[in-house]
Amino acid sequence: MADFNRGNRPLSPHLQVYRPQITSVTSILTRVTGNALIVAAVLIVWWFLAAASGPEAFARADGVLTSWIGDLVLFLSVWALWYHTLAGIRHVIWDAGRGLDLGTAEKLGWAVIGGSAGLTILTVIIV
Repeated sequence: MADFNRGNRPLSPHLQVYRPQITSVTSILTRVTGNALIVAAVLIVWWFLAAASGPEAFARADGVLTSWIGDLVLFLSVWALWYHTLAGIRHVIWDAGRGLDLGTAEKLGWAVIGGSAGLTILTVIIV
């Protein structure tokens, strides 16, 4: 049967009027960091393959990875690894049925962001 009230229904909120919440931002960042870690893994595999291929190939790969852009990519990869790990722990907590109320979910989101930043700085200092 045809729906004659189609024109009277309210529209879904659009991105222009939607206020991002910490849970949605952290969810999006989890997906972004997962894909970024794939790129980082490809770069590291390229570096290992270049090391096995010979001195010229290794010099080229090492030059890229130790340049300022390579250092930036590897630094962000460390952050992505910590962020993705902590977000995964948060999801395990949620899968156990805990921390699903709004206040705790927001605190866990901020903990993932702050924890990943702190652990990244600590990792860079130690390593």
